[in-house]
Amino acid sequence: MRNLVRPAIAVLAAAPCALSVPAKAADSVAWDIVAGLTTEVGQRLAGSEAESRARDWGAEKLKALGFRNVRIEPFPIRGYVRGIDKARIIAPVPQALAVTALGYSGATPDKGIEGEVVYFPTLAALKAAPDGSLTGRIAFIDHAMRAAQDGSGYGPYGQVRREGPGVAARKGALAVVIRSVGTDSHRNPHTGVTSWPEGVKPIPAGAVSNPDADLIARLAGMGKPLRLALTLTGKTVDGLPSGNVVADLPGRDPALPPVLVGCHLDSWDLGTGAIDDASGCAIVTAAALRTQVQGQTLRTIRVLWAGSEEIGGFGGEAYAKAHAEPHALAMESDFGADRVWRVQTKFAPADKALADRIVAALGVMGVVAGRGSANGGTDVEPVIAKQKLAVVDLGQDGTHYFDLHHTPDDTLDKVDPAALEQNVVAWTQVLAIVANADSIASTE
Repeated sequence: MRNLVRPAIAVLAAAPCALSVPAKAADSVAWDIVAGLTTEVGQRLAGSEAESRARDWGAEKLKALGFRNVRIEPFPIRGYVRGIDKARIIAPVPQALAVTALGYSGATPDKGIEGEVVYFPTLAALKAAPDGSLTGRIAFIDHAMRAAQDGSGYGPYGQVRREGPGVAARKGALAVVIRSVGTDSHRNPHTGVTSWPEGVKPIPAGAVSNPDADLIARLAGMGKPLRLALTLTGKTVDGLPSGNVVADLPGRDPALPPVLVGCHLDSWDLGTGAIDDASGCAIVTAAALRTQVQGQTLRTIRVLWAGSEEIGGFGGEAYAKAHAEPHALAMESDFGADRVWRVQTKFAPADKALADRIVAALGVMGVVAGRGSANGGTDVEPVIAKQKLAVVDLGQDGTHYFDLHHTPDDTLDKVDPAALEQNVVAWTQVLAIVANADSIASTE
């Protein structure tokens, strides 16, 4: 367990104006938020009573920190309510497995189901199976995701979870089990949402831990019949309550479009959502406050703590629909709390000098300029697309992110206070530049 003593804060001065936010008030904001959400609220599954408590907690916290126009903006969702998750190998060797249902999984009867397992080493192998070949059987989908600093394996290998269950259902499978989409060797399953093609009835869909997936692969390689018992009794429910928490730090010129900084308030229910994404809310909020320690920024900085990101990005969509007013730029933190190592930007050609200033400021910290264009992330992408906004992405080191992502291990002790502080400093550097820019053009 890492030392959880709060770090000392180095304050970055913004534009020289009258003092707005006391330096002492900004000192412990990031740690207080990530510790508070994980301790005072805990798991925050989208649409649950706990997510509702998190919204109330967040609104009160932002008010206490001096944010203005703090409001909860509700919207309904189609959510997932977890039930009983159990799995065990029946043959050739009886063994219990560590399993979790995927979001929007179909349900088994309360007594569970049993079936022969058909092993597929990849999603491509499953896709190549003949239609109807899985009738009455349970598909198991393997993959070979590896750790990467930029987390790039999550896109292609994550399709095993996102797309695989729907493919298996189309081929007649009774149920589907996947290797968790993660890079750890702990006996913790990784949950996450799956999707079902139109017209395909959801079947029970679960993920087993990586060690248990290794076991299944070894047993399948023995060439003996492999049977599995599976119980997943969760339900998909329409009309569950969710919502966003939105708050402003007003700028000196309220006529200028604001800078939007986002994160998501909900989490999966296996851990307490410390890295995904309490730390993101902590980082963007603390940086927004610290940017104004020496006085108001020129532009308003708006904080969006989005709801229901994990099961479909509903909070970001709701925000874009509710806020047609012009924005200048959007950023998001949703990749844990390890150190920022890379910056990517998306500005209009006329704002190249602004982008260069950001890269230069972060270069002093050892943050490198990455190739490619920034996209913002799930909670801000809808408003970015709708308004053609400028974007800055601060990429955290994701080498160990998928060891913890969507698992019971996503807890406060995994947040390194020194790395959390480095994030806040990097974000403050960027916000001090963009929130004091008198002109930011659309990227259209």
